[in-house]
Amino acid sequence: MSENSKLSCAIIGGTGYTGGELLRLLNTHPHAQATQITSRSRMGEFAHVPHPNLRGTNAGNLQFIRPDDVKPCDVIFLCLPHGEATSQIDKWAALAPTIIDLSADFRLRDQNAYAKWYGGAHPAPHWVQKFVYGLPELTRDQLRGVAYASGVGCNATATNLALMPLAKAGLIDTSLPILADIKVGSSEAGAEANDASHHPERSGAVRVYAPAGHRHTAEVEQMFAAVSPTPSAMPKIHMTVSSIEMVRGVSANVHVFLKAKTDEKALWKAFRQCYKSEPFVRIVKATSGIWRAPEPKILAGSNWADVGFYLSEDGLKATLICAIDNMMKGAAGSAIQCLNVMKGWDERTALEFTGLHP
Repeated sequence: MSENSKLSCAIIGGTGYTGGELLRLLNTHPHAQATQITSRSRMGEFAHVPHPNLRGTNAGNLQFIRPDDVKPCDVIFLCLPHGEATSQIDKWAALAPTIIDLSADFRLRDQNAYAKWYGGAHPAPHWVQKFVYGLPELTRDQLRGVAYASGVGCNATATNLALMPLAKAGLIDTSLPILADIKVGSSEAGAEANDASHHPERSGAVRVYAPAGHRHTAEVEQMFAAVSPTPSAMPKIHMTVSSIEMVRGVSANVHVFLKAKTDEKALWKAFRQCYKSEPFVRIVKATSGIWRAPEPKILAGSNWADVGFYLSEDGLKATLICAIDNMMKGAAGSAIQCLNVMKGWDERTALEFTGLHP
């Protein structure tokens, strides 16, 4: 495919971290390129000003334009605050045949669940069923050839990928609660500074900012119902999210109770069966060394998800672990992975960066 035949992409709301990651990924994509990027506060500035890692690249030399000046293109990525995509979706759909929305606006299929978790009826319910939830490990078949994909919650993604093998295998005792303890980096709060992100307040802190009732819980419930052999038996899922001194990353430790006494062989079977063909999920469960369990530090900038598990001595409880980069597998990386699946390209295209060590 020649440079001129690449799909043209517009990033709506491109000054944030997720917009910058999309620019970075599209800069080397052989089949798609960013041609428009919007901002109300930085109109006329070059993209490399808020995204200095892109200095000297084609993506970094793009200039921000007003959202109202976006021209028709092939793909639109919406990187807008919650609620804005639903109010503007007709406008963007008239400008591009393919839309990937990275907000939470179109993630939930169930309208009652949306009302419960987001505090009111969905503003554009007729659009919800047009969007496919954008986690290829869960919805790959539905994503192929579709026009619209939703984003994923980063905390939900880590929890879902940790839980999915045992949920599919029906090994979890759904009469008992599932407890997800999640540690996240500061980039999850976005690029806009506030009192809580001021360095003297942020540095060295372990801040439990969502002790209960995190909205990403709804995406975990949605996944569980989709893959469980008994979808009517829904466990209570409790999620606690703490912000730690880390810039990128999500580390999810998910505690589950098992239906019956189980050995590690059964857990290995469930994980291997679930992820044996997945291009971006690795099972990490070493018996020696310092990297024995999934660790977000070595995933920075990559689309990999590392998963693992530990079984209690009595064989009745398991701790399921997943580590991701919140801005990649938890946002922009999954969005590009979705685009690749939607268009029938190699799913790994532009996403093969391995992360860094040390």
